Amino acid sequence: MIKSYAYVPKKPQMWFNLLWTGLLGAILGFLTAEGQYHLMLPYLGLGFLIFGCLAYVSISFLRSGIVSSIFCSLILLLVAVFYFGLAYAIVVAIFGWILGAMSHWLANGSYRLNLPPYATSKGVWFYTFRFICGLIFLFLIAPILIVFPLSFNKEPYFSFTEGMLAFDPTAFSVRWYIDILHNGMIDPAGVIGWWSDLWSNSQWIRSIKNSFIIGIFATLLATGLGTLAAIGLSRSEMPFRRPIMALLISPMIVPLVIIGSGMFFFFSDIGIAKTYLGVIVAHAILGTPYVIITVTATLVSFDESLTRAAASLGANPFRAFFKVQMPLILPGVVSGALFAFITSFDEIVVVLQIADVRQRTIPRQMFSGIREQISPTILAVATILVILSIVLLTIVEMLRRRSERMRGISPT
Repeated sequence: MIKSYAYVPKKPQMWFNLLWTGLLGAILGFLTAEGQYHLMLPYLGLGFLIFGCLAYVSISFLRSGIVSSIFCSLILLLVAVFYFGLAYAIVVAIFGWILGAMSHWLANGSYRLNLPPYATSKGVWFYTFRFICGLIFLFLIAPILIVFPLSFNKEPYFSFTEGMLAFDPTAFSVRWYIDILHNGMIDPAGVIGWWSDLWSNSQWIRSIKNSFIIGIFATLLATGLGTLAAIGLSRSEMPFRRPIMALLISPMIVPLVIIGSGMFFFFSDIGIAKTYLGVIVAHAILGTPYVIITVTATLVSFDESLTRAAASLGANPFRAFFKVQMPLILPGVVSGALFAFITSFDEIVVVLQIADVRQRTIPRQMFSGIREQISPTILAVATILVILSIVLLTIVEMLRRRSERMRGISPT
């Protein structure tokens, strides 16, 4: 029986393993200093030394990655609990688990298995590039991640309390999520008529209603105008396509302060400033460029011979559009509509200039809350908005992949 060939990677030297595991510890030690300059270098060296020693023990005496992860996690957890407390100890234990797995991953040469053909012999720069990208991603997303635990703070602070850092259950609360409903109500504890009180008087509920009403109508208007503009600009016989495209997407380039000021003066002259109609039109103007760009990208791969074939079979332009073209570009249209809705839902600069107190949206309410009364309710609302944005962007990505499958593009 002929055995299939299996690639057995060459095991690197010990210094190579200790170097990269020590660098992981140096990064953790640098972060542990918390910006204190006199502690940065000592903690950096101490982290390099501790992680290097743990990696040496894991590689030399522990034969399993799981056992090494458990060993490193427990050692670092116990040390960090004694010196820094439970909250930071859990973070360090996670690094310990990664250290144990990383030690055997390097020592066995397993890191070579997934290297592409163009990678260097040791794959150093290949994984270094990925590591740098991961750090950049962590730097960008860290401010968003901090909002989630802070929104459950029991105390009215925008910082972690000692109880939260010690994972004391009494230090956490959902009071700020409840405050989203109760803020502004005449009788929050009332039983009779509580729904009408909530719907009419709660400040955040009123802002949520305004955001959805304005966002939905602005999205419908932006989607209709943007789709028609994209279809017209995609035709080869359309004159001055580039200047018109530049003009239509200019709201994405021109500073919002200038756009808002211009809209205020123009809308004041025609009598729609400080009205729902004015805010809806303003948000539609800001969302239309996203629809145009998304639908235009979808139309690039659209086969115009399909509409000509439909016309040759007797279909009028409207029927050819709704029966042939629209089903194929629908994922792009829906994606553009979602982008337009997100743009409307998050807009604050233009709303500050053209909206009245009656059209106060969620961002406008958050801005007022920061200026007038600093309350962690803003963090709870921000958490809900982040979750909503993630859901919408996930839908956009699913639609993009569906559009690629419909156009015969295999995912890479």
